Amino acid sequence: MSKQADMAIDILRATNDGDDLDPLDLKLLEMAVNGFLTAKGETAFRELHASIQAGYQKPWLHGVENLTIDHTGYVCWRDSRVEHYDISWAFSTKAKAEAQELGRRCAILEEKGIQPTTRTAIWEWED
Repeated sequence: MSKQADMAIDILRATNDGDDLDPLDLKLLEMAVNGFLTAKGETAFRELHASIQAGYQKPWLHGVENLTIDHTGYVCWRDSRVEHYDISWAFSTKAKAEAQELGRRCAILEEKGIQPTTRTAIWEWED
């Protein structure tokens, strides 16, 4: 087995078969397993493996603190689902603006002692 395959197995074992990975990291893992990495991709894959060994922290969605997305498109504030984005759209410029607004709303709700949920952050939100 290749070194890259061993690294992929390590990543899968440490991340609930990839379910705990950020969608972009999961795509990187997929490309590595299928042999489609460029030199830059190989570097990113080694960095992902190192981050897994050091205690992987899923990146914030568009840099919005406490906001993450899973590979099925569920957006969470901390561990609470607050929205759903289509993955093909989730990393676009428009999605970034919406994620920033969603993060703002969730922070406001949390400051008020209200649990951010889809209901409180989207359906019943009053600015």
